[in-house]
Order: sequence, then C-alpha cells, then structure tokens
Amino acid sequence: MISFDAAHAAVHYPPDRRFRLWIRPSFAIAAAVLVLLPVLAAWVEYLFVGLPFIPAIPRIDPHNFAGPHGFPAWVRYCHFFNFLFLTMLIRSGLSLLADHPRLYFNNDCTPGTEWIRLTPIHVPVGRLWTAKDDARYISPMVATPGYRHTVGIARLWHFLDVYGFILTGVFFVGMLFGTGQWRRIVPQSALVPLQAWNTWVHYATFHLPPELNGYYGYNALQQIVYFAFVFVFGPLAILSGIAMSPAAVNRFPWYAKLFGGRQSGRSIHFLTMLGFCAFIVVHATLVAMTGFVPNMNHIVMGTDGPSRLGVILGLIGIGAAVLSWVAAHYVSWFYPRALQRVQKFISYPLLLATLNRLPPSEHYTERDISPLFWPNGKMPDREDWKQLARGGFQEFKLKVGGLVDNPVELSLADIGRLGKAEHISMHHCIQGWTGIAKWGGLPMRAIVDLVRPKPNARVVAFFSFGGSLYGGQYYDTQSIDNVLKAECLLASEMNGKLLTEVYGAPLRLRVENQLGYKMVKWIERIEFIESEKTLGLGEGGKNEDDEYFDLLPNI
Repeated sequence: MISFDAAHAAVHYPPDRRFRLWIRPSFAIAAAVLVLLPVLAAWVEYLFVGLPFIPAIPRIDPHNFAGPHGFPAWVRYCHFFNFLFLTMLIRSGLSLLADHPRLYFNNDCTPGTEWIRLTPIHVPVGRLWTAKDDARYISPMVATPGYRHTVGIARLWHFLDVYGFILTGVFFVGMLFGTGQWRRIVPQSALVPLQAWNTWVHYATFHLPPELNGYYGYNALQQIVYFAFVFVFGPLAILSGIAMSPAAVNRFPWYAKLFGGRQSGRSIHFLTMLGFCAFIVVHATLVAMTGFVPNMNHIVMGTDGPSRLGVILGLIGIGAAVLSWVAAHYVSWFYPRALQRVQKFISYPLLLATLNRLPPSEHYTERDISPLFWPNGKMPDREDWKQLARGGFQEFKLKVGGLVDNPVELSLADIGRLGKAEHISMHHCIQGWTGIAKWGGLPMRAIVDLVRPKPNARVVAFFSFGGSLYGGQYYDTQSIDNVLKAECLLASEMNGKLLTEVYGAPLRLRVENQLGYKMVKWIERIEFIESEKTLGLGEGGKNEDDEYFDLLPNI
C-alpha cells in the first residue's frame, strides 16, 4: 500500500469507501431471463424427455487421428499472453469505470438514467455536484492502480496492454488459418448447434457428457464458445473501445451509432469484459473437472500424458501473471512518470498519424442537446476572478502573447467583434461521461491570424483562473495544428446563452477531437510557445503533470 501526503490522501483514500451495485430492475429482469431461460429449457427437456443422446467417444491416439490436433508452441504462448494482457485490461478497466461509476444507453448521462450504478450515491440536488465528486474508491487488490481519481495511470496500463492484446489476437488468428488449426474452433457443419445444445443440456442439469480428449478436438459447445470469444467478443471489445474516441465519434458520428451511441458503446465494452470474466471462471472450472492433469499438459507442455510437470509449470505461469499485477501496482506508484513516457513513446506517433488527422464534423441538432451537462473542474477561488464575475466580466481582458508579432488584450466585446461561429458537439470526458451542447464563440483560427505567431511558435498554452486537483494554476496546451482545426473555439456561449460560471465563464476552449480536460475553462490568458516542455513539469498540462494524463487524448 502507498503512503499519501494529506493532499493526495484526500483524493485517493477518501473516508467514504462504501460499495453498492445497483441495476435498473428492468435490466436485471431481462438479464435473469436471458441466463435462466436456456437453463430452464434444458431442465424441461431433461425432466420430460431425458438426457439427449451423445454417442460415446472412441479412444483416439495419433495413430488413428489425421486431423489438426495438439497444441503447438504458438498456441501455448498465445494462451499465456492472452491471459496476461486480458487480466490487466480488466483490472485497469475497473479503475476507469470507478471514475464515473455509471453506465448508460443514452448519450446524455443524466443522473437517474443509468442502467447500472456502482456507487451508493444518488446525485444530490440543490448544490453543485461535479463528475469529480461522483468518482468512487476501488481497492488496488481488485483494480490497477486502484484507489480514486487514478484514471490517468489506469489509461496508461489499459492502452499499453491493449496493444499486446491486439497483437496476440492478430498473430493467433493468422496462425490459425496459416496452419489449419482453424478447423478445431470454426464450426463446419449445420449439426454443430444441435450437438452444442445436447451438450449444454448435460452441463445445465449437472451431468458431464462424454468428453472428447481436448488434445484432438473439442465438443460442439466448446467449439462454439471458443469461436465466439476469438471472432466475436475480442473484436467487439476493440471496436466498442474505438466508439469511445472523441476524434472518431466527432468525425464519424455514424460509427458510434452502430453501437447505439457512444455511451451504449461504453456499456457494450463493459459487457464484453463481464463475458471474458465469465469465460475465465467457467473455462478454469471445466479444465479442473474434466481432467486437470492432462488438460494442463495439453496447454502448457503440448503433450498428452499423465505427467504432473504441466500442472507445476502452469501454476508457475499463473503465479507470474499475478506477480505482474503486483509489479504494475509498484510501477504505478513509484515510477508513474516513466510509465507515462513509455506509453507516450508508443502511442503519440500512432495518434498523430491516425486519429489526430481527423477533422471534427458532427451532425447533431438542437434536439440532441443534453438536458443536463455534468459540471466538472475546480471553480476558481481567486478574488480577481470573483470580482470580474460580480461585474459580469465586463472588465475582463484576455491577454494573448508569447511568441507572436502582435500581442493583444481583448475584452469580451472585442472578441465578439472579431467573429462568431456555432456548432453542436459531443463532449467526451476522460472519466467516461458524455454530453451534447451547442457552443458559440470565436474560432481560434481568428486569434492565430490576429496575433501572427512567430515561426518557432508550435504550441498554444491556455491558462485558467481555476486551480488543479492538487493545487496550482490549471493550464493545458494544444499544438497549433489542433487549434486551427474546424470547430476549435474560444467559447463564450453555451446552448444559446452566455457561458455561466459553472461551465467556464468568461471563456472556455472547445477542441472537439480530444477529451474534455484539454478544453480549459475560466481562461485567463493565452501564450504561444515553442514547446510544452517549457511549462510546469513539461508534460503538456496540469493534469498531464500531476495525474499522468495523455498529451494527445484522441481516444
């Protein structure tokens, strides 16, 4: 466990650590029906007809079996690494979920519309309740890195492991079809579903069916389940993850609609995780029940025999995976900056070449505007901002300077005279919630044209009147390329009205291809600089400095 100073303990280790799982009754009933219906049908068949006939399995050995069989080294290694990466994805995903412990099938994320909630708290009325307030503690024994508001580190692990998960899957599928092993898990007969049902009836009524030696083949139910997790659940987890990318969704709104919307994609992503958890539990149970020693020899040693070496080495492998969770915990808290930079080294060039090249192009209408937009961030407590607010920001002057030929100070009236644009977009918070709103303000392109940046000015820094989670002035940076993209605004209006104090008055940034923490609220001044490395700790923003967030969060 980690010793925190007072500021970090107040965030990571709050006194309220209660856990509650609430599911909307209609969803709970639907889930129960989906699970119990096939069980009930199996029992009805068993009680009224009897167990379906499954022919005895003849003895098979290499001398009388010509089809693909055995577990080549590449299968065994993929099995181990898939388990390693998958468990780390689950653990880091749970930390991500805890930062907004509600799941929806709508894009509004209005409190009370969630279908599942992992918190005992109903959002209070009559006082400000931010998305940061709503985040929950989760034990590091369960999640990586655990605690509360560790979404930055959780994302680092999630993306590092997803690369391993995808590469392992691509290699596995490629080898399946390159070696003929695909015939072991791809159903090739119309009789397979019937045979699978017959096998299910045996399992569901607590009867073990005649088992084929897994070294030579799988029963029909195993075949369908393995096929589903390799060719359906795996790709679905990846594709639903992409449906949560602000760069992808705000460029191709139709993509998120394939999943029912961005929040539906998040819910599907969660359900695939539950599917993988269930698969691991059931798979491990049946391995133990149907011949633990030979089964372990199959997948660990690639042999079919009674030796216990496969069990010993297999348990060592499982222990190594568990030790990796401990190591990840240690790295998360003692070397988080190194972890952040490794992930940046891998992801940053990839994002620059792909998602960051997508210009936002939403097609939302005023009917899509969310009835409630989650507030977030620490309201400014500086007296100068409070005085400006009391005067309706009439005395506010935006200072724009740094590496520019024409530094300026602009009042809100001056900014209004320079031009105005409006768009309706979906806001994506790093915590997981979304909201659709109409934003109005001055395109950043007009600011760039007005101040004329010098050739060595490649980054724009936005400084806030507000503070950060652990203290100090909030700031963040954008590349000039991104502030010149379509729909990048200095917003002074929200939903047709002047920006309110809660949502960032007098000005907030809108840059629609990234996550919300990059969209600085309560903007005090703007500076054009050569590199983000010259500010703060050099990572590109206060959240990047203190919470190890991404410099370029296109997903």
